Amino acid sequence: MKTDELREKYLEFFESKGCSRQGSDVLVPTWDPSVLFTPAGMNPFKDHFLGKVKLDFTRATTCQKCLRTGDIDNVGRTAYHHTFFEMMGNFSFGDYFKQETIDWAWEFLTSKKWLGIDPNRLTVTVYKDDDEAFKLWNERIGLPSKRIARMEEDENFWPASAPSLGPDGVCGPCSEIYYQLDDDSSVEIWNLVFTQFNRQGTPPDNLQPLPSKNIDTGMGLERTASVLQGTPTNYHIDSLLPIVHAAAEVVGVPYEYAGDNGRRLRRITDHVRAGTFAIHENVYPGANGAKYVIRRLIRRAVLDGHQMGLREPFLYQLVGAVTDAMANPYPELKETIDRVQGVIRREEETFFGTIDAGLERIQRMFTTMETKGNGTVDGSQAADLYQTYGVPPELLQTLAAEHNYTFDWDGYQQAMDEHAGVSGAGQRELFQTGPLETLKEALRETRFIGYEKTSSPATIKGIISGDGHGKEDEGQLLSHVEGGRDQTLRVVLDHSPFYGESGGQVGDSGRIFNDEFEFEVTDTQKHAGLLVHLGHLKRGEIRESAECTAEVDVDRRQAIARAHSATHILHYALQKNVGQHAQQQGSKVDADWLRFDFSNQESLDEETLVQIEKDVHDQIAAAATIQWDTLPLIEARQAGAMMLFGEKYPDPVRMVSMGEFSKELCGGTHLTSSDQVESFTVVAEESVAAGTRRVVALTGARAAEHRQQTKNILESVLAILGCKVEKVAERIGKLMKEVRTLKKDISAGRESKVDPLPIKSTEVTPLQGVDYPAIRAVSREIARHLNVSLTDVADRLTALIAERDQLLKQAEQVAGEEGISASDLLEQAEEVGGAILIVQETPQATPNQMRAWIDQIRKQSDRPAAILLGSIQGDKVVLIGGLSKPLVEKGLKAGEWVGAAAKIVGGGGGGRPDLAQAGGRDPAKLPEALKDALATMKAKLQ
Repeated sequence: MKTDELREKYLEFFESKGCSRQGSDVLVPTWDPSVLFTPAGMNPFKDHFLGKVKLDFTRATTCQKCLRTGDIDNVGRTAYHHTFFEMMGNFSFGDYFKQETIDWAWEFLTSKKWLGIDPNRLTVTVYKDDDEAFKLWNERIGLPSKRIARMEEDENFWPASAPSLGPDGVCGPCSEIYYQLDDDSSVEIWNLVFTQFNRQGTPPDNLQPLPSKNIDTGMGLERTASVLQGTPTNYHIDSLLPIVHAAAEVVGVPYEYAGDNGRRLRRITDHVRAGTFAIHENVYPGANGAKYVIRRLIRRAVLDGHQMGLREPFLYQLVGAVTDAMANPYPELKETIDRVQGVIRREEETFFGTIDAGLERIQRMFTTMETKGNGTVDGSQAADLYQTYGVPPELLQTLAAEHNYTFDWDGYQQAMDEHAGVSGAGQRELFQTGPLETLKEALRETRFIGYEKTSSPATIKGIISGDGHGKEDEGQLLSHVEGGRDQTLRVVLDHSPFYGESGGQVGDSGRIFNDEFEFEVTDTQKHAGLLVHLGHLKRGEIRESAECTAEVDVDRRQAIARAHSATHILHYALQKNVGQHAQQQGSKVDADWLRFDFSNQESLDEETLVQIEKDVHDQIAAAATIQWDTLPLIEARQAGAMMLFGEKYPDPVRMVSMGEFSKELCGGTHLTSSDQVESFTVVAEESVAAGTRRVVALTGARAAEHRQQTKNILESVLAILGCKVEKVAERIGKLMKEVRTLKKDISAGRESKVDPLPIKSTEVTPLQGVDYPAIRAVSREIARHLNVSLTDVADRLTALIAERDQLLKQAEQVAGEEGISASDLLEQAEEVGGAILIVQETPQATPNQMRAWIDQIRKQSDRPAAILLGSIQGDKVVLIGGLSKPLVEKGLKAGEWVGAAAKIVGGGGGGRPDLAQAGGRDPAKLPEALKDALATMKAKLQ
């Protein structure tokens, strides 16, 4: 039975039992802070199990994409471990329980209509105290007691060891089903979890029966396919073996099950599959959280390729094989092949640049261990090698074994655990607790009415202290609060017109009030189904159950809507001018301000930005109708609605349409006509991450104000420089070049040949006949030249001119100094012991000048040179000495020489043997110091 057939049979079977077939949730549930990735089929249903949401169905079945890294070191080594895998599940939310679950599991496994597995191949385990499950298997199914094992709580309870160790909360025993292989070993293929208890406190008597019992089962798709296809490992099933063979072809080695290369190819297969799915959902390799996990997987696979002789990116070539193998259940993978390949290739290129350095570090570590007689690889060093260079610990352990070293696994794990706390890669809490969870359990949801209304009567259902930021600030439920205290509160209503921050749109502000109180809402957040209003009590006393009015700040809502509708128009313009690959990667919209991230490798040039702005303005001017409809997800797809990968869409969905040019699934608030955007201007285009660019833009009055401000700034710059707009960039470039040249000339002590650009400031005159795109282009070029923000351009330009003029004066002083040049100093040199010796005062010379002269003398002289120069700078003395390399090799040290002279002028200092600097506070003694320095070095040279 093929893998795709098995998946479909499972879902079809449980549909026949009344379960609602649900599609796989996303792999990266960004809205769920308890996990980095979806680790099991039950995760999307956590609130269903807890009764915290309105149930549209009480039975469900899914095949869920999952990713776990707890057993990452076993991937490729064992027959059944993966990071990415699919989990088939059937669930009951207070509906059927143990009898039906066990009956159906046995029917699906053994019936010839379904899987037709030989019943004699199957054994089960139950929790040691679960007599009910034992009896069902033994008496109802007919399994002999010798094929039913009673296991301890660490094996057959969920969460593991919950009765003794916790955590408190819902839990229950489980029953696992095993398949006996030909070699008499067994593999677990299905786990049936019976969540029937609420754990409270310590044993005994701490398991209280739940009023509503639930079922959560999980059958590994790959493991069961392996059993049905009779393969030695999961990696030999029909959906994985083609990827293994593709990896072998790309790497250039034959695939053989036994041996290191076979293990490496299996691991490459697993990791590239996991990376493809995650990057498809816009989780790119990065420094922390889910991104760190994906970077870790890709780099492990790349290192396997490196060990098989590869020195160039190869992993990206396997994305097509993954997509082909998984195309039937996940056809959307084909839409992002190019983007996924590009991301993986760039990560490979970066890592290939560090692998050899990591291996060199290992060798240096081994050399140090040998010198110190240490026989154990330090765990923290191993963790650092992994985090910095991506060197997996098992590779380090293998290399260590070759040198007869042991490996400190405990120290390594401790260091990695500490890192997990920083990177966000550690374990999270599965279920959240706190006052908001209490309200959620009672209310389930706050009905949002903000699409139709911005003001509405409402009832206060909960008041919580604090803003809820951080675990330590969960706050507490309050029955009432009096005004006059400066504290942040969170208020939950029975229904609300306030939009809670989501989908990139910020939360609404406004007020909640009645005759007794006024509560200022500064932000609105979503907590699962609840809308949480954050703010401060301005007057009176707010009470739970009070009737009130919830009123949104309409002006701000409209400004946010302008920005949000503009993002849809911008998305259209980007795809038109950049390409269909320029899909949204993220966004944030606030009052007349938007940030829009999209897929693209290169920055957008000015010409493209101008055309994008023009297309946006054309759609604004067209006054296209903006409307939204709620319709089934499949109808939205058929209508051509744009859908973002990695987003979780409900069914039915809300589709926002703008004329005929844009259809997107979106839950945000919008305008009713595109001309209500009023104005649009791009203020920045920049890189966010590899393969992702960002446009920042303004709408409405803020856009118009920015355009006028940009025009004013450019007019000021033209007045400062006294030139026309077409000459401004050229003039600024020449000014900056003059400053750089003057600094070099002064430092070298030479006369400058700079011909200064004349600056004749004029009165500010309005720009005439220059359109805004040209104004913006010139202004951006100026800002880039000066390396400042646009608002700081005029100040930076004024400072640049002043700096240039000051340097011109210094250059004149250098040019006017007589008798001081490298050639002049060489003429005054003494020959001593086959070397030349120069000890001179160089009046008013800067340290840079003196160092430059010393370098020039050492280069020009055909004999070793010893030079010490002194200069008075204000009320201080500067001494700099230099020795040629042959003198240093004879044991002479410039630092000692200069340091001795500095003591005479009341100071100190030193430096390298070949060049040193010192100073003092007594200029009157400079002649004495130089005389002593001359005598000292003369004696050494003789």
